Amino acid sequence: MSDASRIAIDHAFADPSLLRQALTHRSHGVPHNERLEFVGDAVLNCVVALSLYERFPTLPEGELSRARAHLVNRETLAQVARRLGLGNAIELGEGELRSGGSDRTSILADAMEAVFGAVFLDAGFDAARGAIDAAYADLLREADPATLGKDPKTRLQEWLQSRRLAVPEYAIIGTTGEAHAQRFAVECRMAELSIVVQGSGTSRRAAEQDAALKALEAVKQADPRARG
Repeated sequence: MSDASRIAIDHAFADPSLLRQALTHRSHGVPHNERLEFVGDAVLNCVVALSLYERFPTLPEGELSRARAHLVNRETLAQVARRLGLGNAIELGEGELRSGGSDRTSILADAMEAVFGAVFLDAGFDAARGAIDAAYADLLREADPATLGKDPKTRLQEWLQSRRLAVPEYAIIGTTGEAHAQRFAVECRMAELSIVVQGSGTSRRAAEQDAALKALEAVKQADPRARG
């Protein structure tokens, strides 16, 4: 049995049934969270748009749209959901549980949107904005218009090319798990900088992005002027 009380959302529900529904996947039964996800998607887009508009008063519309798209995409939503502890609180059917659904990006992202939708229905827009701003606090505080909307692989490649360094090499170094729930391990190698890091993910692409993010952290330590 999942425990919704353990998630670190910044809101006390007047109607706890809304939170339970938000954390119920359709594989578990009804009422499930798809309608709340629909509401949460709209509220999240509005709140993030407002936050970016206020934070970057001179940023043009196109770049604001790119930044918002990055902050509300499935990967970012799943990242926020993991930090808030949603995975262990989501009610799933037995099949989804066996296949690792509690950490699947799509399920986490949908549940995160549903929780935001539930907060909105429970207490209105201001409460929803408060919960979203709190959940996204670190991402918004560290937001850089030059990099928002660009994935780690792109940012790493641009950083290397700006210094006339060769692009990194990626190679799969292992896989674990059964076919329906595999995890990939990828190595990112930058020979000229003598940096080799490893990343992992549920797909080759996700593992490469994880490795690239770690590579960016490594080059930032070597060069404080590195952004991303």
